[in-house]
Amino acid sequence: MPSVATYVKAITAGAALCIGGPALVMYVTPTEEEIFKKYNPDLQKRALETREQRQQEFDTFVGQLKEASKSDRPIWLVQRDMERKRAEEAKERLRDEQAAAAAETEKQREAIRSSTK
Repeated sequence: MPSVATYVKAITAGAALCIGGPALVMYVTPTEEEIFKKYNPDLQKRALETREQRQQEFDTFVGQLKEASKSDRPIWLVQRDMERKRAEEAKERLRDEQAAAAAETEKQREAIRSSTK
């Protein structure tokens, strides 16, 4: 039968691994600010310029995930359906824009025809 000292050693080693491992990772992982400071000036400028846009895209993505998670269906199926719906809406908008452009072109042609007569 193992002695009490063996159990103490095992518990101590386990605690050192469970506590020390994550602590070491946290210690050696750089913060976002440290990473940003290592960027060259052009990258820093570009990152600052696009920060708001990236934040907006992330917020939109999270909102879509929250909306998709309300369903009882698997989230990937709901997201696929939402993506299809967005693609159809984009196609409809494109068709509407093309129809409006064609109507404007025809209107301009009629104006040119009427002005030459």
